[in-house]
Amino acid sequence: MSARDRILERVRAGLKRPTPVSVARPDRSLAPMARPVSHLLNDFIARAESLQSTVAQVANLNAVPAAVAEYLQAQGLPRKSVIWPSLKALDWFSSGLTAEARPPVSEDRLGITETFCGIAETGTLLLHSGVDHFSTTSLLPETHIAILRVDRLVERMEQAFALMQSELDQLPRATNFISGPSRTADIEQTIVIGAHGPRRVHIILVG
Repeated sequence: MSARDRILERVRAGLKRPTPVSVARPDRSLAPMARPVSHLLNDFIARAESLQSTVAQVANLNAVPAAVAEYLQAQGLPRKSVIWPSLKALDWFSSGLTAEARPPVSEDRLGITETFCGIAETGTLLLHSGVDHFSTTSLLPETHIAILRVDRLVERMEQAFALMQSELDQLPRATNFISGPSRTADIEQTIVIGAHGPRRVHIILVG
C-alpha cells in the first residue's frame, strides 16, 4: 500500500466509511487492435483530410517517387527536395526529381520523410529524431511529404507511445506529432496557415 493509500485509509476510518473495492483497469495502451487495419485506414484518412492534409495511396515503396512527382505537378511546385537518408535508395531520378539526403537549409522548399507511425483517432503523424532522422526536414520547408506504411497505423496515441517503447533501444531526444499544416489564430483569431512550419502536409500511404 502506498503512502497515499494509507492516508486515504485513515481518512475513511475517521469518517467511518468503508474501503472502496479496487477494480483493476485494463491497460488500453497495450491492448491489441480491436478493429481491422482497413477501418483504421479509413479513420486516419478522414481525420487527416479534415485537418487539411492531403492523402495519396500507393501499392509499395517503389511507387513513392512517381506519387511525389504527380503531387508536385498538380500543385505547381519545384521538383527539388531534401529527404531522409533512409529514402535515398528510391529511384527519384526516373520520376524527374532531385532528392538530396541531407538536413534542410532555409532555401529548401520541400522535405520528404518517413513516419514512425500514424494515429488513426486524430489523423496524426508521429516522427522522432535520430542520426538519420532530421527533425527540421518536416519543420523547415514549406511543404512536407510524409511516407507512412499502412501497417504502421495504430488506433490511439497510447499505442504509439507503447510502440516506441517496444521498438526503440532508447527514447529519442525529440518526438514530433504532426496533425496537418502549421497554423495559428494568435492574431485577431484569424487562422494563418504555415505560421510556424509547413504550409502543406501531403501523406503518401504505402501498402
